[in-house]
Amino acid sequence: MSNTPTVNIAEVMSRGGRPADSRREVKIIDTTLRDGHQSLWATRMRTSHMLEMIEDFDAAGFEHVDLVAPIQFDVAVRYLKEDPWERVRLLHRHAPNTTFRALIRSKNLASFDFLPDDVIAAWVDRLVANGFREIGAFDGLNDVDNIATALLRAKRLGAETFGAVSFCESPVHTDELFVTKAQELLEKADVDRIMLKDAGGLLTPDRIRTLVPALKAVIGDRPLEVHTHSLTGLAPLVCLEAVELGADSLHTSIAPLATGNGQPSTQNTVRDLRMLGYTVNVDDDRVAAISRTISRIAEEEGKPVGVPAEYSGMHYMHQTPGGMLSNFQSQLETAGLADRFDELMLEVARVRAELAYPIMITPFAQHVGTQAVMNVMSGERYKVVPNEVKKYALGYYGKPLAPLDPDALGKILANGASNIAEEPAPLAPMLPSLRERYPDEDLDLWLLRAQFAGTQVDEMKKVVAEGGAPSDRKTPTLDLITALHRSTSAGRQVLRSGELQITLDKTDLDKGENEDGR
Repeated sequence: MSNTPTVNIAEVMSRGGRPADSRREVKIIDTTLRDGHQSLWATRMRTSHMLEMIEDFDAAGFEHVDLVAPIQFDVAVRYLKEDPWERVRLLHRHAPNTTFRALIRSKNLASFDFLPDDVIAAWVDRLVANGFREIGAFDGLNDVDNIATALLRAKRLGAETFGAVSFCESPVHTDELFVTKAQELLEKADVDRIMLKDAGGLLTPDRIRTLVPALKAVIGDRPLEVHTHSLTGLAPLVCLEAVELGADSLHTSIAPLATGNGQPSTQNTVRDLRMLGYTVNVDDDRVAAISRTISRIAEEEGKPVGVPAEYSGMHYMHQTPGGMLSNFQSQLETAGLADRFDELMLEVARVRAELAYPIMITPFAQHVGTQAVMNVMSGERYKVVPNEVKKYALGYYGKPLAPLDPDALGKILANGASNIAEEPAPLAPMLPSLRERYPDEDLDLWLLRAQFAGTQVDEMKKVVAEGGAPSDRKTPTLDLITALHRSTSAGRQVLRSGELQITLDKTDLDKGENEDGR
């Protein structure tokens, strides 16, 4: 138990805030352009969407704006058919006052298997060359050796760096473990800041009261930032408690791209921090303008908005990220096993325990989830073993934090693919062969090809060369009609061109909805 004094947030709120002598500035790291749409729109925010809001982001006063992790490159190439590097360059060009940040995922980047060292090094180089001055990294096993080299390289190139201590709940994930990992990030990677990264939304007020003081005690003057998700409804209170105990920065997203699977909303978090007596130098008008733009995009394109989540104790058993839950439901429905969803969730929890409690973030959430689905659908546990699960058990992705269950390990080794060696072979450099195969391309494209197999990069290039994906191509007539509807008062407008006539009727209700962004 910690001897750190605790504060009853509700009681303080009822008194109208904190004592005046406790004021300090709390900084906001915006996640709307990365984790906000990743959590709620399946990472489907387009570059054109971002450019609509970028002027307001640039003037909003955020400490940093979180822009990319490898998944943003993945979705841009494979689904949106956009050049993700061009997105990065455009946003830096249009927001010269903003510090954008990039997050590196271990040695995988957007792949499930590790990539060669030359690819990781070049990835860091190109992040800096394309404008990033704030670069961080995380590893799903909290294996600092997997990320230290990249972080040190980023720092040598002039970027400020942050290392993530990835949180989850298990018998092995103690405060002592997390403190040790923070110390390793300082000693091995010399990071400038520490991020407490709770991708599963598992932090509780009780846990934050012991963990934040413990981390602050070892990181000294370096800032501590807190990143969590609203999957259990506790995230807003967790963030306030973290600040009370010394956290310097909070990750929030602008509603309606907030709550639910996403981060707590910027609007409510900033309001509550100010009520508690803290200074938050965020421009509320700019945040409101961004919110209106997001609301309009969501309405026009039928995209979901964040809805506060109800507390679920079962979430703490399986700890599955929100995006995977819908995938599980779809898989079971396809197999005619929709009524076995709760059974699958219990199997996820069991597999995770047998695999020594990997944190349920990419790629380990997919490894555990896939094994659980195979166990349920085959009717015999570990009869079918994915290659990635056997590689995990053999230490291909780093050392598990505890021994695997002996019975499960025996089945994994026996039933997994026989051509997987007991120890991983050194990875040969990839860039020389990519240079030889694609001599007319540049390093940015080679790095995409290193991660996205087949024709995916070629398809993206073709769509970009043709003017962009269908929803981004210029439509002058539609743009004119839309602009006319938004800019005119209530009444009827008629457009004529030869025999073509278009009539627009606008009511007072339409005008009101346009103004308030709903």
